[in-house]
Amino acid sequence: MIILGIDPGLRTTGFGVIQQQGSKLRYIASGTIKSGEGDLPTRLKVILNGVGEVARTYGPDCAAIEQVFVNVNPQSTLLLGQARGAAICALVTAELTVAEYSPTQIKQAVVGTGRAVKAQMQDMVARLLQLPGLPGTDAADALGIAICHAHSRETLTLIAGGTNANANGPLAGLRMRRGRLVG
Repeated sequence: MIILGIDPGLRTTGFGVIQQQGSKLRYIASGTIKSGEGDLPTRLKVILNGVGEVARTYGPDCAAIEQVFVNVNPQSTLLLGQARGAAICALVTAELTVAEYSPTQIKQAVVGTGRAVKAQMQDMVARLLQLPGLPGTDAADALGIAICHAHSRETLTLIAGGTNANANGPLAGLRMRRGRLVG
């Protein structure tokens, strides 16, 4: 399974592509899409086209993206939401299913604590994917999102099966609430 992770941003959108084979993760690619300093519609088009090109180039099976967090500055939050929307449109246009994770869920899945800083994310991503050096912060965040999805995908599939009336597996009757399994 090839997973594309997207770390949305209006100036810089990070992307990370990994392959999951059982419990093993393998690095495929990562980088950034820079939208420049033009007007908002032009910058959103750069994000839309850039994410679409990444999806066409690497042919992922699914995608994951970071949810918008609320900043102190509402204008920044709105702009980030628009960049995120452009990225999601590119992903669904490429006919990918898109999972969404909060920053806390991503940090918890990769580092083990929801309060991890950027340097910790970079270090753990490099370790988990056996990279020769540290990726840039935006690429590391995107790879972290893909890793989070790889770790969460199986559990979410079991939960979805558990909602089936005939299901009686180990997670039957459980659901996700605020990133935790609850009965």
